[in-house]
Amino acid sequence: MHYDTDSLLNKMASPGAGVHRMLSQTSMLKVFLIEDSPLLQELLGDMLSELDGVEFCGHAEGETEALRRLADTPVDLVIIDIELKQGSGIGVLDALQTDSGLYGAPRKVVLTNYAHATMRQRCDRFGMDAFFDKSMQINQLIDYVNEAAARKRSSS
Repeated sequence: MHYDTDSLLNKMASPGAGVHRMLSQTSMLKVFLIEDSPLLQELLGDMLSELDGVEFCGHAEGETEALRRLADTPVDLVIIDIELKQGSGIGVLDALQTDSGLYGAPRKVVLTNYAHATMRQRCDRFGMDAFFDKSMQINQLIDYVNEAAARKRSSS
């Protein structure tokens, strides 16, 4: 995609541009990824960054790093892998469910290779909002994020 940078800079410098940017940022769905695979971090990060109404806020590879970053910068939706470099996605789900004062109340979306019924039930107990199989449901995950972004825009 090609952007006319001169045109964008002129629009940003125009009176009222700051207010417009602030309003558009508040209607953006803020998404954070917790995934230990560098390939998936890059792939999903790129895909999420291209979605209208979505602000990709970064990624973490482990539980501790993820919770620290989420406490610093609350988001609207968290995509969580179960198996991480350090800790687990279950630990993240538990913390998000237990301490909403610290993390807010983001939607919790699990994306895992362990997409069997037992794991889904376990994630349900920790307040998961959606569950996707990493090997077969990436498109459904992207559809889910798109729908969440559209709902956020329409409610703003």
